[in-house]
Amino acid sequence: MLYSLRHLHHDQTQPVIVFLHGLLGSSDDWKQAQSYLSDYSGILIDLPGHGLSALESCTDIRHCCNQISDTILTHVAPHQPIVLLGYSLGGRMAMSGVANGYFSSLNIQLLIIEGGNFGLKQASDKQCRLENDRQWADRFRHESIAQVLNDWYQQAVFSSLNHEQRQKLIAKRSANLGPAIANMLEATSLAKQDYILDALKQSGVKTHYICGEKDNKFSQLAKRSGLSFSQVAGAGHNVHLEQPQAFASIVKTQLNSL
Repeated sequence: MLYSLRHLHHDQTQPVIVFLHGLLGSSDDWKQAQSYLSDYSGILIDLPGHGLSALESCTDIRHCCNQISDTILTHVAPHQPIVLLGYSLGGRMAMSGVANGYFSSLNIQLLIIEGGNFGLKQASDKQCRLENDRQWADRFRHESIAQVLNDWYQQAVFSSLNHEQRQKLIAKRSANLGPAIANMLEATSLAKQDYILDALKQSGVKTHYICGEKDNKFSQLAKRSGLSFSQVAGAGHNVHLEQPQAFASIVKTQLNSL
């Protein structure tokens, strides 16, 4: 069972927000944003290989989704409305679970995705991504994690970070276990994910996308997706850390529309 932190109110007719963090993160990443959402019930989950679930592992995306579902069901009644809120890797797991029916035992009413990738269409792109993820996984297994993270946060998707922000992230993420991160990176690689946007739209679950205005790649994905989306000023790839109050305001607006 995955580690989870719960903040539940007694009214089971109200939705529960389930927070799913990104690669190298943990449930702790949501603290600031969640403080603005304390009027709502929440479950914050540490994904396999991360935080207090560092010794848990998954074999593939479906297995990870099953672990998430099982963890949620230890806290909520089967009929209780669920809002899945996922960032990056957590967003991909949330979308994959809905698009592929892995969360069929949950009453999911809303998906809010922050910087999540819908998947790759071309086999050549998938092969390239798989090789890239394997190279990173090999480094996480065999090198000093601080050294690997120094290079990790030089990737284009993190280009909006300044030097101070980058150093803070490296220090914070260095608590991770390199081999555990490597296993999760390979098991849930984007190369192993189906292109799920069409299935997501057909799922019947309302989906809203959040991206930072400085995050060009994911802003373009959001604009082309046909989904409703919000772009947050002054934020890069990680909106909920950089602009937690603005992020929470968007989440509240979506919850009020249910």
